[in-house]
Amino acid sequence: MEKIDAFCHTMPKAYYDRFFEMETSPAAANIRRRVSKIPSLVDLDVRFRQMDEFGEYRQVINICAPPVEDLGSPAVSREMARIGNEALAELVAKHPDRFAGFMACLPMDDTEAAVAEVEYACTQLGALGVQIYTHVHGHPMDDDRFEPFYAAMAELDRVIQVHPCRNADWPDYPTERRSRYEIWWTFGWEYDLSAFMARIVFGGVLERHPTLKFLIHHGGSMVPHFSGRVGPGWDQLGERTPDDQRELVEGPALSRRPLDYFRMFYADTAMFGAAHALRCTIDFYGAERVLFGSDSPFDPEKGPGYIRATIANLEEIGLDHDQRAAIFNGNARRLLNL
Repeated sequence: MEKIDAFCHTMPKAYYDRFFEMETSPAAANIRRRVSKIPSLVDLDVRFRQMDEFGEYRQVINICAPPVEDLGSPAVSREMARIGNEALAELVAKHPDRFAGFMACLPMDDTEAAVAEVEYACTQLGALGVQIYTHVHGHPMDDDRFEPFYAAMAELDRVIQVHPCRNADWPDYPTERRSRYEIWWTFGWEYDLSAFMARIVFGGVLERHPTLKFLIHHGGSMVPHFSGRVGPGWDQLGERTPDDQRELVEGPALSRRPLDYFRMFYADTAMFGAAHALRCTIDFYGAERVLFGSDSPFDPEKGPGYIRATIANLEEIGLDHDQRAAIFNGNARRLLNL
């Protein structure tokens, strides 16, 4: 069965070279260490040898973290997004048997430039959609300044991949200055994704643009596993809120239950080998809204490990042939217009 891996990371050579020429920011220093330890992010020979294990298998690629807006000024983020997108487009053009397409990188610290890059990447370079992060310099993604971006994505009818974004500077407790034991990554990233979804829902983004297609990394994050709190819990929003905190629960009028909006998101299968969690994701969203995605190459084997584990999970959790076909390739073909 053909497999289209809808959420994979890379760092094309042109982007990689410019990235290592830049003055070091904390975000750049962190990713430089990570990149140096994962050859397949840059080395295509290594990557292709790993991919050969999986037969009829192609990837949808994007630029790995950090967000370009964390690398410097808005001018730097615009430059890096353009370098990244043109390099991704070149990879797809040269290796269509390996790469089904790419998701564009955007300078989200400049909304006007981000919209322009969306237009350029999607209409001229052939991007299948875009990748954004769960915040921009700590600002929530339901901020009014991002409305032109959502409007553009709705008009183009392209997918928005959503990747989490925090680091050790986000402490685990208010009394501490930094996160310990990489809690910021293991649990913090999943909170980031879930908070992003909640702000998109309660901020009215999906109410205004119900055709938007958000692909949430890591199996739709916490939402499927806490759907009782998301459903009956949020049905009671504001009922127990003190009068002096009413502004904290007030927002745009919604025409549906909160839970109904959360079911409008799409999810990938990047659960790192946790079959029971993957089953929960599919049960919540439905097989028609889940796309095979591995998060390669950020596994202990630096490439094939999560791909292999995810394929095994999808084969063992009791899906029928049509459900497996939809998740492995059909949903990606339909959603990404392949």
